Amino acid sequence: MNIIILDSKTFLWYLQDSKELSSQAAEILEDSSNTLLLSIASLGEISIKLGLGKVSLQNSFSELEEMLQQLKIEVLPLTFSDTECYLNLLLHHRDPFDRVLVAQAMNNSLVLMSRGFDAYSIERVW
Repeated sequence: MNIIILDSKTFLWYLQDSKELSSQAAEILEDSSNTLLLSIASLGEISIKLGLGKVSLQNSFSELEEMLQQLKIEVLPLTFSDTECYLNLLLHHRDPFDRVLVAQAMNNSLVLMSRGFDAYSIERVW
């Protein structure tokens, strides 16, 4: 069993059954022995991008909470120690939402499911 934090794109691709999702990632997401997490920062990013018209959902944003419950994906809060880890991250990546995910993965010893972030010393799957 792994505890896996999903990046925002991975989560959206999972919801949309997108071909962008690798077959290995899909298998991991469907494996009920894994614990899946979505950062509250990712929900913030999705909300912002919806408002700007940069992403779209098949359902409304308000329905995401129920969808998360159905998919057994827990929302990971952002803690003070996560933000302290963020502060000390090397600037390999500029996107603040992505950097929050890296900090949370590092600080909480989580596996990050994403196509990127190889520059950071975290465990990543794709």
